[in-house]
Amino acid sequence: MDNQQLLGLIGRMTLEEKIAQLVQLAAPFYEGVDDEGQITGPMQAMGITDSMIASSGSVLGYAGAAGAIAVQEAHMKKNPHGIPLLFMADIVHGFRTIFPVPLAIGCSWNAELAQKSAEIAAREAAVSGIHVTFAPMVDLVRDPRWGRVMESTGEDPYLNSLFARAFVRGFQGEDLKEETERVAACVKHFAAYGASEAGRDYNTVDLSERQMREYYLPAYKAALEEGCEMVMTSFNTIDGIPASANEKLMRSLLREEWGFDGVLISDWGAVKELIPHGAAEDEREAAYRAIRAGVDIEMMTACYVHELPELVRGGRVDEALVDEAVLRILRLKDKLGLFDNPNRGASPEREAEIVFSREHREAAYELAAQSTVLLKNDGVLPLKPDAKVALIGPFARSGDILGPWSWDGSTEDAVKLDAALAERLGPGNPAVAEGCGIEEGTEEQLREALNAAAAADVIVLALGEASEMSGEAGCRTDIRLPQVQLDLVARIAELGKPTAAVLFNGRPLDLHGMYDRVDAVVEAWFPGSEGGAAVADILIGAVNPSARLTMSFPHSVGQVPVYYNHFNTGRPQGAPDAQVRYVSQYLDAPNEPLLPFGFGLSYTTFEYDGLKLSSDKMTPDSPIAISVNVTNTGSRAGTETVQLYVRDIAGDVVRPVRELKGFVKLDLAPGESGTAVFTLNEEQLRYHHSDLSFKSDPGRFDVFVGRSSADTLNGSFTLI
Repeated sequence: MDNQQLLGLIGRMTLEEKIAQLVQLAAPFYEGVDDEGQITGPMQAMGITDSMIASSGSVLGYAGAAGAIAVQEAHMKKNPHGIPLLFMADIVHGFRTIFPVPLAIGCSWNAELAQKSAEIAAREAAVSGIHVTFAPMVDLVRDPRWGRVMESTGEDPYLNSLFARAFVRGFQGEDLKEETERVAACVKHFAAYGASEAGRDYNTVDLSERQMREYYLPAYKAALEEGCEMVMTSFNTIDGIPASANEKLMRSLLREEWGFDGVLISDWGAVKELIPHGAAEDEREAAYRAIRAGVDIEMMTACYVHELPELVRGGRVDEALVDEAVLRILRLKDKLGLFDNPNRGASPEREAEIVFSREHREAAYELAAQSTVLLKNDGVLPLKPDAKVALIGPFARSGDILGPWSWDGSTEDAVKLDAALAERLGPGNPAVAEGCGIEEGTEEQLREALNAAAAADVIVLALGEASEMSGEAGCRTDIRLPQVQLDLVARIAELGKPTAAVLFNGRPLDLHGMYDRVDAVVEAWFPGSEGGAAVADILIGAVNPSARLTMSFPHSVGQVPVYYNHFNTGRPQGAPDAQVRYVSQYLDAPNEPLLPFGFGLSYTTFEYDGLKLSSDKMTPDSPIAISVNVTNTGSRAGTETVQLYVRDIAGDVVRPVRELKGFVKLDLAPGESGTAVFTLNEEQLRYHHSDLSFKSDPGRFDVFVGRSSADTLNGSFTLI
């Protein structure tokens, strides 16, 4: 349908029918779902009538090809204008085939694999009846206490933007109408939700506009430049105004400045939450402020359907605001081809054929292998082929390795570490014991573990967080491993045997009580459906780890937020003329994180030399080339991620000590050398000035090239 046809359709709708298009309801409201659309409890209290349901616009959180087809067909019979429903769900890092959590995907530094993971998730979701996914989440995060850090790709705006684009390409493809096994993407949470105070979900955000534009907005903008069809409002305030009522953010910046004319949806209940925020006195005021801000779809509250009709008829809200919201929703339905085929890609036959297929699981394995970070290794890994191994810990047999947003994933079908190691190590190896649970343990569990450890040559500890300990509403002030696991580590360490720890978790942890008591540490994150197989292959050396951290691991939670691209301060620690005490530092801990951004080890070693800049001067018309030689000095092939950082020595506003500007992956055989080459131009040196203009400043810049943000070779040039 063209724009005129859609406008004609809107012209035939009553005000109530139009407003009903702006409401998103959960599946139990609809005929055809498994529980036959029974409305109970809190949903009944919403006061949603049959006529509202018949004219409603979208369904939340329902999938399954046969069921989605049944719901859509029943709805089409009741909708007075034959307008199909949009089916939306949180397909964050996989549908049925679960990939590593996004924070882990970021650590792969592999945008191509990230795109492939989104494409596979879209394919499985689309054949199961889903049209829109609430992903990617591109919030920049510097606070590991925040549970939703597992949904982010980390603390760097450049890298987050790269992955934002990759995920959108994977989800949406080139043409949503033609590619029926893709889904529309919804970037979230707009804006700056990752900066929630105290790392607490739903909490306040208080940022300067300059800081927001410099660090937090680039990844959202990158997703929109890639064609992302939807944006979700965040729960937090910005400059004292909740996002779902923030006209400056949503109208002035998102719509007018950035030109976004797609669908804007609230997060769950966020419109009605304007009341407890203190931004609306009642539901009528909440509806007024949200529609004025440009929120097109209200998710799972009913302020619009109850209050907008009278607001329009009373002249307080221009009906044109309702019409433009409906038009955006109908345009998306048309882009997805729903007017031509309301059931779009939903197919029980394709669903049975491709969902959780071997091809998809192989892709999940590959990404899990490339997302697992080797944090420490004092010669214990890889495991020796003839070693007798004891696998001990609450994650030794656990299928809880999918992560908090593994919506349709199965922990039963996840590859467990014990089974994967047994398949690789041979009969009777490894000996397996839990040692304790995630947060509690028994003396019997401990005795069994100690007996297994005593009989082994090497011990592998499988430790971590339960999935519900991170993700939405999974915020923690103590980000160490639970005490019962630390006690287990201490008892195992008393045996004095070679010990490696594998971590399954959704955030950077405070590793005290574990890190110094083991010989090797493998950060597996929540690695997804094939996680056990990928981790096992890293442990035995069939895969050489290549992942690099995209978020710093704190020395202690008291440092948080701790991140690599910080400011220097006027009294930096270690300055040549500084007094020992009166500098910016802690008395009881280092300033630096335990493990910095960009860090990760390999089973081989690499040496850097010969850093060269093609010129010591740059102009707007003459970029410079930066090169460095890298040699594999170890005994096996490996992949090195060579990272380029820049520092602007003096600016209109203070600039970070380092900023990532690019990276190159080199695959090198033993003894082989390669050259990483970067091109750096003036545009990459621009930043937001105090007046919010975006430009560069002439002057000196330092260049850093190396294996992490803290381990580099250095050079400099002048921008003239």
